[in-house]
Amino acid sequence: MRHITQNGLNLIKRFEGFSETIYTCPAGYPTIGYGHVVKEPEMEKFKNGITEAQAKDLLRQDVQEAEKAVLRLITVPLTENQFDALVSFTYNLGSGALQRSTLRWKVNREEHAAAPAEFMKWVWAGGKKLEGLVRRREAEVIQYCK
Repeated sequence: MRHITQNGLNLIKRFEGFSETIYTCPAGYPTIGYGHVVKEPEMEKFKNGITEAQAKDLLRQDVQEAEKAVLRLITVPLTENQFDALVSFTYNLGSGALQRSTLRWKVNREEHAAAPAEFMKWVWAGGKKLEGLVRRREAEVIQYCK
């Protein structure tokens, strides 16, 4: 199976940030570590927080799900940078967002020049345009276009 590069992983880590305790993300989900969404059965496990090493392990597990989604939903060859950008996007928004996106449609038609505009449509959370998501999508666009 294909995997994200260290550059791609660093991109995710930079925008997710590290939290040793559970917090509520802008989309309203309980989150810990590097953007790991805490499911109800995990609440007790993480109630006292986690170490950075544990967060990195969770990140690797969660990234695998995003990688699998990109591999399943994108049917054309991708460069490492394109793959990294799409995995970051999927890690942040979930496989459902990639699946229903025009971004996916454009990439699968190899309309790569149209991808930047499609990334930039995904900057909203809770009905608000978030500057952090704007910066993240801009970074993903730069990665995608390298």
